[in-house]
Amino acid sequence: MDNLSEALKTLKLSSADSASDSVDGCLDCLLKALAHNNVETSEKVREMGVLAMMPALLSVQNSCTPKVANIIAEVAKNEFMRSPCVEAGLIPPLVQLLNCKDQEILLQTGRALGNICYDSHSLQAQLISMGVIPTLVRLLGVHSQNTALTEMCLIAFGNLAELESSKEQFASTNIAEELVRLFRKQVEHEKKEMIFEVLAPLAENDVIKLQLVDAGLVECLLEVVAQTVDSDREEDVAQLKTSSDLMVLLLLGDESMQKLFEGGKGSVFQRVLSWVPSNNHQLQLAGALAIANFARNDGNCIHMVDTGIVQKLLELLDRHVEEGNVTVQHAALSALRNLAIPVVNKSKMLLAGVSDVVLKFLKSEMPPVQFKLLGTLRMLIDTQADAAEQLGTNPKLVKRLVEWCEAKDHAGVMGESNRLLSALIRHSKSKDVVRTVIQGEGVKHLITMATSEHMIMQNEALVALGLIAALDLDCAEKDFVDSNLVQVLHKLLTEEHSAPEIKYNSMIIICSIMGSEPLHKEVQSLAFIDVVSNLRSHENKTVAHQASLTEQRLTAQS
Repeated sequence: MDNLSEALKTLKLSSADSASDSVDGCLDCLLKALAHNNVETSEKVREMGVLAMMPALLSVQNSCTPKVANIIAEVAKNEFMRSPCVEAGLIPPLVQLLNCKDQEILLQTGRALGNICYDSHSLQAQLISMGVIPTLVRLLGVHSQNTALTEMCLIAFGNLAELESSKEQFASTNIAEELVRLFRKQVEHEKKEMIFEVLAPLAENDVIKLQLVDAGLVECLLEVVAQTVDSDREEDVAQLKTSSDLMVLLLLGDESMQKLFEGGKGSVFQRVLSWVPSNNHQLQLAGALAIANFARNDGNCIHMVDTGIVQKLLELLDRHVEEGNVTVQHAALSALRNLAIPVVNKSKMLLAGVSDVVLKFLKSEMPPVQFKLLGTLRMLIDTQADAAEQLGTNPKLVKRLVEWCEAKDHAGVMGESNRLLSALIRHSKSKDVVRTVIQGEGVKHLITMATSEHMIMQNEALVALGLIAALDLDCAEKDFVDSNLVQVLHKLLTEEHSAPEIKYNSMIIICSIMGSEPLHKEVQSLAFIDVVSNLRSHENKTVAHQASLTEQRLTAQS
C-alpha cells in the first residue's frame, strides 16, 4: 500500500503531456493494486483526489491513455465510485476518445463509460445526447473482427436500447444491417444471445422493425427455428423461444407485418402458418400470435379465413382443451377474435363451428382465457341474429356470464361479460334470449353496466334494457324494481355530462316501462315529467324530439 500511496502522489503531480516512465509505472502499480483489491484501492483513489487529474491525462493520446481508461473502468465497477467519476468530469473526454482508431483505447474507453453509467438512466441519456450511438454503430462496423470490441458495443447497445430516447438515434443509423450481418456470422449460443438482447428492445420501435425485416433478420430467425425445433438441449430451447418471440414482435409493426404478409403469399407467412399444427408448444404459441398480428386489417383477415386458417386454429384449440396450455389457448382465441372482426367473416366462422369450440373453454378458470373467449364470442355474434339467439338461449353460457359479471378482481373479464350479455339481447332481439337472461339473473348486471364510466358500455346496456322492457316487461318487472332501474335512469337524465344517446335511450326505456304499475309509480314519484320537459330544448334534435314524445306519454298516463 505504501508503493500505491507513492504512485498516487506522483500521479497527482503529473501533467497531461507527461507520458514519462514514472507516470507509466504509477499507472501499472495502480492497475496491479486494483486487480489485487479493487474496493480498497478505489477508496484510496477517491481519498487522494486522483480522479480530478484523469481528464488531463485523457486529453492527450499516448501510451498511457489505454491504462488511464482501464483504471477508470476498474474503479467504476464500484457503485460508490461512479458519482465521483462523473463529478471529476470524466465522461466528456471518454466520449471524445470513442473517435480514436486505437482498438485498445476504444475497448477500455467503452468499458469505462459502461461502468460509470451502469444502471443510471440519466447518465445513459446524457451519453445518447452526446451522440455516442452513431459512433458505436460505426465502431461495430469498422472493428467487427475484434471480438472484445464487438462485445463491448453489444453490451452498450443493450443498455442504451432500453431508453426510449435512444430509438430515434438508432433508427437513423445502419444498426439493423450491422446486427443482422453479425448474427449471421455467429455460431456460439452465447454470442447469439448477446445480439438477441439488443434486438429485442430495438424491435419495439416500428421504424427499426421494418429496417430489421429489410436487413433479412426474419430469414435468420426462421433458420434458428429450423435448427433448434427438434432439440431438447436447454440452450436450443431458449434460442427457439427467443427467435419465435422476436418474430412475433416484428409483426407488431403495421408496415413490417404487411411486408411479410405479401398478400397472403409470402414465404415467411406460409412458414409461420406451419408452426400452428406443430407438436412444439412454443411454436404453436408463436404461430397463433403471428396469425393474430397478421389479422390486424380486414383484407388480411378475409384472405386468411378464405384460405382455411380458422380450421387450423380450431384444431389447435381442440388439442388444448384437455392439455390446457393457457398461453396457447389465449393466443389462438386472440387470433380468432381478430379474424371475426370483418362482417363477411362472421357467418363463415360460425359455419366452421368456431362458437362450439370456443364454448369448450367456458370451464376455464384463467382470466386471460376468459377475457379472449368473451371477446371472440362478442365479435362473432355482432349483426348475426341467429347465432346470438342460439348462444343467448344457452343457459350454461348465460349462467357463466352472470358469474363473470361479478369477477371484481378482473375488470376486463367483468366488462366483457357484461358486454356479451348485452350483445346477445341486442343482436338477437329475441324474447327467448331475454327470458333466458332474466332467469339467469343477468338483468341486475345490465342495470349496473348502465352506470359504467365508459359511454359505449352504458349505451349497450341501455339498448339491451330497452329490449327487455319491450319484449318481456312482466317477467323483468321484479328485477327492474329490485335493482333500482328507475333511479338509475333518473340520474342519467339529470346528469349534464350524459351523452345525447344515453339520454335518448333512457327515455325509450321510460316509455317502455310505463305498463308496469310499480315502475310507473316510481317514475311519478321522481317527477320525471319535469326532467323530460327540460330536455325538450336540448341542442340535439333527436333527444329534444324524444323528450316531447316521452312527456306526452307521461302526461297521458299520469
